[in-house]
Amino acid sequence: MRRYEEVGGEGEKGRGCDADALIIGTGLIDASMKLKNYEFKARVDDLQEYEKKLLTVDPEFRGTDHQTDTYFNVKSGRLKLREGNIENALINYDREDISGSKKSDVILYRHTPDIALKDILGRQFGIKVIVSKIRRIYFKGNVKFHFDTVEGLGSFIEVEAIDERDEFTTEQLKAQCDHYLRFFGVTDDQLADRSYSDMLQRSV
Repeated sequence: MRRYEEVGGEGEKGRGCDADALIIGTGLIDASMKLKNYEFKARVDDLQEYEKKLLTVDPEFRGTDHQTDTYFNVKSGRLKLREGNIENALINYDREDISGSKKSDVILYRHTPDIALKDILGRQFGIKVIVSKIRRIYFKGNVKFHFDTVEGLGSFIEVEAIDERDEFTTEQLKAQCDHYLRFFGVTDDQLADRSYSDMLQRSV
């Protein structure tokens, strides 16, 4: 993990959990849309065991992404720049620090990779922490699955029930999330209540 001295406002843990989100396109997405999101994260010992279980329901594999998430010092929520070979986005989000299924309030900006964006953000806000991970990505309908190996932390699975077209209620998204909690047999002691950035800072 690389940690940096603060050069701007002080970081603060995410708070509210309303699910509305605005996604703004840059050519990768040609329209703005509202997104609702429910998710959970769990620490696991053997990623392959859980990945094999998911394969029994015939998900769509999107690929393996080597992601570098750079978190910046902000006064509320979390702001990170994601750089990967599949996903590249500037993400601002608020999420309650609780274990189990939880809502997120996200603003996501997809962009063409450009080092100048990181330089500008770093100069204006200061870099808080950098998270490096290998992520295998699957979809089953509107549900996204992450099988993560995170540098300095270990192995995790994440499940996100996503609504991009206002097709689901918040209750339905939570029910989908809870279904996969049971499907994977995740126990309470496996559930994570913090972001990877918070976990890395705690480990210092």
